[in-house]
Amino acid sequence: MRKLLLTGLLLGSLGWSMHGFAQSDYPTLSQVNQRLQQISSNSSAELTSLTKTEGGKDIWALKIGTGQVDEKPAIAVVGGVEGFHVLSVELALQFAEKLVSENAAALENTTFYIFPNMSPDAYEQYHAALKYERRGNAVTVDHDRDGVPADNGYTDLDGNGMITWMRVEDPMGDYVISSEDERVMEKANHAKGVAGKYLVFKESVDDDKDGKYAEDLKEGIAFNKSLTYKFPVFEPLAGDIPVAQKESRALLDYLFDQWNIFAFVTFSPANNLSSPLKYNAGEARKRIVTSILEKDQAINSMVSSIYNETISSKPFQQTNQGTDGDFFQWAYFHFGRLSFGTPGYWTPEFKGKTNAEANYLAWADSLGWEGVYTPWKEINHPDFPGKKVEVGGINPFVMVNPPFEKVGEIADEHTDFILKLAEMQPKLEMHNLKIEGLGNGLTRITVDLFNNSPIPTHSQMGERSRWLRKVRVDMNLPEDRIISGNKIELIDVIGAYEKVELSWIVKGKGEIPVKAGASHVGFVNATFKL
Repeated sequence: MRKLLLTGLLLGSLGWSMHGFAQSDYPTLSQVNQRLQQISSNSSAELTSLTKTEGGKDIWALKIGTGQVDEKPAIAVVGGVEGFHVLSVELALQFAEKLVSENAAALENTTFYIFPNMSPDAYEQYHAALKYERRGNAVTVDHDRDGVPADNGYTDLDGNGMITWMRVEDPMGDYVISSEDERVMEKANHAKGVAGKYLVFKESVDDDKDGKYAEDLKEGIAFNKSLTYKFPVFEPLAGDIPVAQKESRALLDYLFDQWNIFAFVTFSPANNLSSPLKYNAGEARKRIVTSILEKDQAINSMVSSIYNETISSKPFQQTNQGTDGDFFQWAYFHFGRLSFGTPGYWTPEFKGKTNAEANYLAWADSLGWEGVYTPWKEINHPDFPGKKVEVGGINPFVMVNPPFEKVGEIADEHTDFILKLAEMQPKLEMHNLKIEGLGNGLTRITVDLFNNSPIPTHSQMGERSRWLRKVRVDMNLPEDRIISGNKIELIDVIGAYEKVELSWIVKGKGEIPVKAGASHVGFVNATFKL
């Protein structure tokens, strides 16, 4: 079934559970490691621990390919850039499993680098006794810069083992109960004359007595907030310096050695696949570019259409440019590669719902799910004497991670998409060879170097940044035999289904080997016989 139904009328055909929101089957870190070891037993797979986090967890890199793996175009698949997005780890992991067990043919032309979990310290919180959507690693950080690190985190005020929300009745608050669903809080629309009635915080107390709540979390730096592009200086979870953590430094050091990567697929909140990014000429002309470039936007649109043909679910919310310091944007703006992001799973849109949480609850209700929501419950809060304080709201993890029983179908579709992307990789060919004798032992050789692909050899950002290696053409002849033309020719870019004409005049007879390409577009070899 290719279309995701928007109501529960056909619940049985979808296979969703009526007995609650079953998420307990997402694997533990130990189970993830066991599965990675099993994948690495395949001869086409190589598993490497890039480093260990401050919490002692491995950052794994899985290289899957055959033959000269570093000389083939490659796709990098990245999961776990956000620790609370446990689905992303499973999607990357299942892609690797399906690749070695069912799709060996794809390895003939493409190499795959898979980084299943970039936030293992935070991921572990999903299986902890106290569940909350954690982003940071295990490094000790003084987020609020008061001289005492991690002294004001979350507090389970209602004792249910989960961190949800607390709302405080206050006429100076910025929140109201949503008109779309009384279980949901939303910002008061002051522009329409709506006054706020509540203060809203994550479930916590003011441990350090500074009037703020959960501002100095007992977690460290978030991988997806600590990269170099638009690094969010002085913000909590970002750290003082970009790429300062073991895991981020190890990944980037590894990637800078992999010249053959032409595209990234990152499972993360950032999304340019269900709907492509939009080109902005003014932002693209800035010294620090903040818009996708025009030619790359056309590629994004093309790939997005293929994604939407392949993935059955249609999202409530579309494009997400990304957030400051994230990996999705770094891969494009600072690494110059094509970068595609998707959360992999969305709540479908319900008619009349504009609030994301109200939309989610409408869907959960239609499917009979339980355990996705904690009813608001009044408590005695030590920091708000005499005020009504309630704890409740949507439970952690559920809005971004589907029931585990649904993950197999999602992984199948995303595996299909990534393999389709691999089929589109740049592909160099030589055509229209002409060998003309000119007399006096001289011969003119002309040939078209053709990119038989809908994707150019270089992203526009990669070409502009001059970071990607150029296409290199080598004629294996001594210099004194080449009368016209270059022994080594460098080509900036060959567009989609475009060609570059190469021409030489040489003297003498025999076989002349020519090699053309770059590791991220592959190589083509030819031998001209004179």
